[in-house]
Amino acid sequence: MPTAVPDEVIAVADAEYLLLSNVYERSAPSVVSVEVRRHNGDFTRGSGFVLDRAGHLVTNAHVVANAREVRVVFHEGDTSEARLIGADPFSDLAVIKVPSDGLRLRPLPIGDSATIRVGQRAIAIGNPFGLNASMSVGIISGVGRALFSASLIERTPLSGYQNPSIIQFDAPINPGSSGGPLLNSAGQVVGVTTAIRTDSGVFAGVGFAVPSQTLKRVVPQLIQTGRVAYPWLGLSVSPEENGYSVTALAATLNLPVRQGVLVRGVTVGSPAELAGLRGGTAVVEVRGQAVCVGGDIIVAVNGQPIASMNDLSAYLIENASVGETVTLRVVRNQQTFDVPVRLAERPTTPRPVRDCAG
Repeated sequence: MPTAVPDEVIAVADAEYLLLSNVYERSAPSVVSVEVRRHNGDFTRGSGFVLDRAGHLVTNAHVVANAREVRVVFHEGDTSEARLIGADPFSDLAVIKVPSDGLRLRPLPIGDSATIRVGQRAIAIGNPFGLNASMSVGIISGVGRALFSASLIERTPLSGYQNPSIIQFDAPINPGSSGGPLLNSAGQVVGVTTAIRTDSGVFAGVGFAVPSQTLKRVVPQLIQTGRVAYPWLGLSVSPEENGYSVTALAATLNLPVRQGVLVRGVTVGSPAELAGLRGGTAVVEVRGQAVCVGGDIIVAVNGQPIASMNDLSAYLIENASVGETVTLRVVRNQQTFDVPVRLAERPTTPRPVRDCAG
């Protein structure tokens, strides 16, 4: 008959589970269920978490979109009507508020998403299928992803903007998890669960979260003004995925640099146009896809090297403000020079673009 393994072996084997139980016990009381009655009569549930003792809670913008009534159910069973403070479809973040009197509000600590690495532990707490305070565990499986904003769901005129620096993880999440916290091993919020990639409507191994660095920029603006002012350059680029980045095209197109952002076009009247940046002048076919070439190549912003439009967008969102002047390092033909650009606020209606199409 086999004998039981020594207690010290069991203790080592169970150390991770002890950590996870501790994170759950400390964090679950701060995670809420967000129940939404929409103007069209639909009823949906999402997740959220306590931001501060003043009663502010964070959730997803798409969770509270078109809400007529919002009710919050706390871990212990307490319920409260909530008021929408502000929602930002571009980041898919929203702030709702409950009365602070009579409720024990336990804010979650906010961590630094800039420090996370692929392979680190990812802990998600939410309410999948309405199951209160469920925890799932996996790893960070990708960083720096780009997702179309929640405005795509609402089909606004500017739904083409992408949300940069998205965290990809494999901890199982399902409908109802949206808006819940993604935690690190210290129990700090490093992201806000926002979406899954699936063909069936249920989890298929790929989840996404808005990084905490975006939360730190967006949420204070939502609390203060109810909206977010995004800095805007007014550039357009051809799709860079699937082998069409500057790095991938450099040899084929004989580009003077090996990484950067190849400008396809500049928006009429935009900061980019006013600063003299130039879009493409000709269309060439590369592996069956039309590529607009001849435009400026941006290789750095404020001295920070960039390899993609996602890098540039992430830098502006996380480090720059409307009205601020940033310095772009530009390569044009065989010359490299710096261009100061004063950022404007992202417009709310489409504007014409000068590019290879005219």
